[in-house]
Amino acid sequence: MSLTARVLVLAPALLLLSAVTPSAAADGGWSVAPSGGGRPSFYAEGAPGAVVEDVVSVTNRGGEPVTVRLSATGARVVFARSEVRVPARTRADVPFTVTVPDADRSAEVTARGPDGSFRSVALHLRARVPQLSALTVERVRIGDDGITYEIVNRGTTRLVPRLAVRADGVLGPVLDRPARTLAVELPPGRRIRLTEPWPDRPALDALDVRLTVTAGGGAHDTAHASARFVPWQPVAGGAGAMATAAFLFVRRRRRRIPAELAGADAELTGAVK
Repeated sequence: MSLTARVLVLAPALLLLSAVTPSAAADGGWSVAPSGGGRPSFYAEGAPGAVVEDVVSVTNRGGEPVTVRLSATGARVVFARSEVRVPARTRADVPFTVTVPDADRSAEVTARGPDGSFRSVALHLRARVPQLSALTVERVRIGDDGITYEIVNRGTTRLVPRLAVRADGVLGPVLDRPARTLAVELPPGRRIRLTEPWPDRPALDALDVRLTVTAGGGAHDTAHASARFVPWQPVAGGAGAMATAAFLFVRRRRRRIPAELAGADAELTGAVK
């Protein structure tokens, strides 16, 4: 049986009516406060989705009975009784449950009298979220202005990412930038689009680019992109055409040799060791 169900089943037994001292009764009116005394507000803490129990006290210091309706704003609260009749010079203790949200939040428990007057007590909720560092690198593109990509914070902590870039062409590495800290801070759940400048990118080559992004707490991801760049504009003389043809031949030859060496059963995985 859930905690909420237990509170509702036990409501008659948990509703407590107790006498108020004569000195307190002399103040008149009614009030609402956390049960037990000494607490200025309610406080609940737990993992997101956890159900926490507490008790609200409605005190009637007047000489006539008063009926109040209980409600809450800003949180999922279930009262054992949403309406309670409090006799003169008596206190009613009403249990309730509150569900901890996904993030810290402030709410209120409110009691409203028959004349429309109301009293409120703050309810502070704190979510104990596991500390998880995780990220992904997505949508990598190689363009004229550089390498564009997106970093997504998939965890629960703020991240300051570090980026390493490597690019291999037909004849070997053409770019190798070691990891450096980026001037961005990424909150949980946020996505950011960035561009890595590459002003001296080859005009004639077939490129395989690998981006590696890391952050504190073990966050890590690698993404790849490939692109071919061939200046198809009219090339002066036959030497230019021969150079383009040679480039395409070398590219095809470079991709075919590993499969030939591995045998007929070789599988092209695209993995980079």
